[in-house]
Amino acid sequence: MRALAKEVPIATHVKEFAARLVLATHPGEGSAVAKKYLRYGSSPRGAQAIVRAAKILALMKGRYNVAFSDLKEAAFPALRHRMILNFEAEAEGIRPDGILEKIMSEIPEVAAAK
Repeated sequence: MRALAKEVPIATHVKEFAARLVLATHPGEGSAVAKKYLRYGSSPRGAQAIVRAAKILALMKGRYNVAFSDLKEAAFPALRHRMILNFEAEAEGIRPDGILEKIMSEIPEVAAAK
């Protein structure tokens, strides 16, 4: 089953969304909510975890390719423990899932053309 999951295709623009999502968790270059509430964002391994989990979700749903919805669903369990909250987030009772929801609402699925 592991070998099958590795073979599930993922389009380049879908994979790039996962990378942009992880980068948006970085307080220095990420979204406004990351700058306000995160001390450290996810590492590149977070993107790998999202993609792996999304491939498995796609198979479980009977699809043979990864969709944006799979990445969005996989992001919560893959990233919530990979972000370190700052004191302000802790003091205000902000949870990682709330931060991820806000970040995902700000990140477009397809990057703007350069």
